[in-house]
Amino acid sequence: MHIVESIARVLVVGLMLGAGLPAIFAVGLRLHAVGMGNEHADGTVTAPDPVRKAAAYVLFGLVVVVIAVGILWVCRHTLDFHLGVRVFPDAWY
Repeated sequence: MHIVESIARVLVVGLMLGAGLPAIFAVGLRLHAVGMGNEHADGTVTAPDPVRKAAAYVLFGLVVVVIAVGILWVCRHTLDFHLGVRVFPDAWY
């Protein structure tokens, strides 16, 4: 049963990072595009929506933070060995 749990964890993390981050980025792009406002073909204008733009920036920031933490997690042994820096102090090295 331990093997099944391990496979399930890897599958969930792979789905979250493999498909989840691009999906979050895509939602952020859509929110940013809608929040910018627009001029339509019939001459009507949609006003910019600062709430949607702010939500887009929050999602972009979330993606950047997850990527940075992932890079630091992969490099944690090298940083500890060469620089003596333990980025994740409670993590198993």
